[in-house]
Amino acid sequence: MDRPSTYRKATNAVTAFVKRRFDVARSAGRTTGASAVEWVIISAIVAALVAGVGWAITQAVNTKTEKVQTCIDKADSGKC
Repeated sequence: MDRPSTYRKATNAVTAFVKRRFDVARSAGRTTGASAVEWVIISAIVAALVAGVGWAITQAVNTKTEKVQTCIDKADSGKC
């Protein structure tokens, strides 16, 4: 399992998303600039929240996986 690669893919996706939002904000013109910047900030916050939730879920799954592996290893002794 190549964990750094998985995290790198998620980071690259978020970075590309934010860059696209900045490009849209820059090309929209003066009348919509403030609104576009607000959307970029909101998008970045949402992306950070999604990344945080994904990280938390990954940690929870990894913890449970370790507990299950420990239980499987101790199956011969009858203690789990």
